[in-house]
Amino acid sequence: MGRDTLSDLLGTVRLRAAVFFYVSCWRNWATEAPPAGEIAAAVMPGAEHVMAFHMLARGSGWAAISGEVPLRLATGDIVVLPHGDAHVMSSAPGLAGDRLEPEWMFANRNAPRPIPFTYRDGVAAPGPAEPGEDADALLVCGFLGCDLRPFNPLVSALPRLLHLPAARAGGWMAHVIDQAACESAERRAGADAVLERLAEMMFVDTVRRYLDDLPAEARGWLAGLRDRQVGRALALLHADPARGWTIDELGRQVGLSRSALHERFVQFLGQPPMHYLASWRIQLGSRLLRETRLTVAAVALEVGYESEAAFSRSFKRLVGMPPAAWRRQISAAVAPSGTAIAELAASAARGSITP
Repeated sequence: MGRDTLSDLLGTVRLRAAVFFYVSCWRNWATEAPPAGEIAAAVMPGAEHVMAFHMLARGSGWAAISGEVPLRLATGDIVVLPHGDAHVMSSAPGLAGDRLEPEWMFANRNAPRPIPFTYRDGVAAPGPAEPGEDADALLVCGFLGCDLRPFNPLVSALPRLLHLPAARAGGWMAHVIDQAACESAERRAGADAVLERLAEMMFVDTVRRYLDDLPAEARGWLAGLRDRQVGRALALLHADPARGWTIDELGRQVGLSRSALHERFVQFLGQPPMHYLASWRIQLGSRLLRETRLTVAAVALEVGYESEAAFSRSFKRLVGMPPAAWRRQISAAVAPSGTAIAELAASAARGSITP
């Protein structure tokens, strides 16, 4: 397809990862994780959207979210919660586990990672001791963060629970999980950086294999990426977003009439090509506003707008505020409130926080 549109999107929405827990489990065990949004500021500071993931390095287990059939997991399986749903990981379906409270996450946000946890017959015990080698199940668990606004079509295209069975992952992913477990247990210098890269690789490969398995009737951004004409059009728009594209020219390059391209784009993505381009330009502009000191006028020209006023109007229409105001808001939101952290630490000291 030429342009690697998926990589382009993942880079622009600032995908990043953090491995938080190395969990060993004996006999009957269960743990309940809160919605990722409740702990986002603790586990992925600065990330607008947070997804949880679990890699099962040994044993078997189950993953369950409300309203969905519990999913059985085996050694080497990976499960991702793209929409940040609260969920239960357990040795058997239907078990209720200790809830990992958000307050505990905030109080331990700066603890050395990954934090070792043990579950023995349903009792959780965080602590400095390394998990035992005789555990029935070992999990490497963490979080993925990304930008959701102004425009991230990938997250909405993913299911609530994304499962990559070991049989589908291929041999190299088994090595990734083994390496993640080894780095988590040994906690050598540089382990955080290694684990972050491994988790990002895991997520990208999981999405790729989900894309490969989409049924022919599937719709959404990923399905559009796989379609020959729509995928080609997306690649062209991502390769040169500042170009003065028209639907006629785009249609000529992908071999469709303007009406056929419009219809096919709407069928897969729910919006016309030029609307998609406008949203993508605003996403690119938001990244420049966040990561550079370019003026708003310079950002506007960089992403394909002829004037600052035109860019500002489009930005406000999609984001809800002018680009300069959005930049100030993002800058102010980078660091969490010191008062809030102090209050959480005080709660932990009083013993009112439970894992």
